[in-house]
Amino acid sequence: MSTTPDPADRPRMHLAAFLNAGPQGTVGWRHPDAGDGFLTAAHYTHIARVLEDAGFDLAFVPDSLAVPRSLGGSFDPAVTWGTGTPRLDPVPVITLMAAATRHLGVAATISTGYQEPFHVARGMATLDHLLGGRAGWNVVTSFQDAEAQNFGQERLPERRERYARAEEFLQVTAQLWDSWADDAIVADKESGVFGRPAAVDPVDHRGEHFAVRGPLSVPRPPQGYPVIIQAGASPAGRDFAARWADVVFCSHESLESAVAFYADVKARAAAHGRDPDQLKVLPAATTVVGTDVRDALAKHEEFTRLVHPEAGLSRLAYHVNVDLTQYDLDGPLPSLEEVGVEGHYREVVEFAEREKLSVREIGRWYGARTEGDMIGSASDIADTMELWLDSGAADGFMIQATHVPAAFEEFAAHVVPELRRRGLVRTGPAGATLRENLGLARPERGEWRNRAAPATGERP
Repeated sequence: MSTTPDPADRPRMHLAAFLNAGPQGTVGWRHPDAGDGFLTAAHYTHIARVLEDAGFDLAFVPDSLAVPRSLGGSFDPAVTWGTGTPRLDPVPVITLMAAATRHLGVAATISTGYQEPFHVARGMATLDHLLGGRAGWNVVTSFQDAEAQNFGQERLPERRERYARAEEFLQVTAQLWDSWADDAIVADKESGVFGRPAAVDPVDHRGEHFAVRGPLSVPRPPQGYPVIIQAGASPAGRDFAARWADVVFCSHESLESAVAFYADVKARAAAHGRDPDQLKVLPAATTVVGTDVRDALAKHEEFTRLVHPEAGLSRLAYHVNVDLTQYDLDGPLPSLEEVGVEGHYREVVEFAEREKLSVREIGRWYGARTEGDMIGSASDIADTMELWLDSGAADGFMIQATHVPAAFEEFAAHVVPELRRRGLVRTGPAGATLRENLGLARPERGEWRNRAAPATGERP
């Protein structure tokens, strides 16, 4: 499809890796080539080195705060099939990965629903300093009732309330990061003056959800703000991302829906007075690399045969936060008004309507489902990625492995050289920080004020 272009004429494709701090997916851990060291440091440091050598900008570790109870009101299916559990605390995991590398950015999921802004602002600022500006935060509002039940609530608050809290949470954390000027520390040994009080501001925030006096006890992070990642697919989530996110993680069942999503979030960013190029959209891509399409499809079929139907239903119920056993499993999926992960739900609806699947059949498919399937030779996969980039569907991709570490190793060994041949992926770091490698500007102190107010004046 592609001839070798002048690399200077091509937009650079950003690569991120999606990696569980636990078993990889519902069936990925069963793959014959899957490693079993997810409780060891060596497992994560090895993957980090593979990713850095392949020119990845970012390794991203998701999280949830509960063992799922979404199927039948019991955690038995989740434990039996490894659905959403176990999950290690992602922050120590990404710290290990960063310590094993020099340029790889790392990000962890932290929920605004069950943390306080001071804790998160302090922790992320500390991490960004220790890593020399390579830290990122995936902002979530939580999506399971099981998470709420670990923090004194019976159910998650409704979506509007969760996003209102998240909005205020981001305002406060940004104020805390900005409470120290970049030149606040003098450290003059001769005079004995360590810092300039005039360059440190109180926060004195009193809002609907939080009261924070400040200032932060950590100087301003090297990146200004750690890189903010967001994955909301609902209108509220998209608008929140358009104001706050540097990276939007999404998933789509078709190029057409990806193009529409990309245009929408970029337009929302512009409406909020932001440069749309300062928001990077990274759709999920699960690659299965073969010598040709037939070989890759055979590998994929081998993978799908590993799924048990209940494991698939458990995974689907976990993501939509709805007990599917209350419905006729041999009937169509009913319309669900509020779901946990809206992006996944929309993909399921799109696919199920097209294929005329029952709930049981959806579960069987979903158990082996890999987001953004790209199946074929290295050249085929590079063709698809290039098409998405050129069609205005992506600024890069969040690579998801069917099994680890082997699938990441195959992508690095076969697809990355083809992408580099086309001038699409960097051969060395673009800068010292994650922001620089993603082509993102360092936020000016006080920039949070420009992001805090929705353009329409409406709350999400």
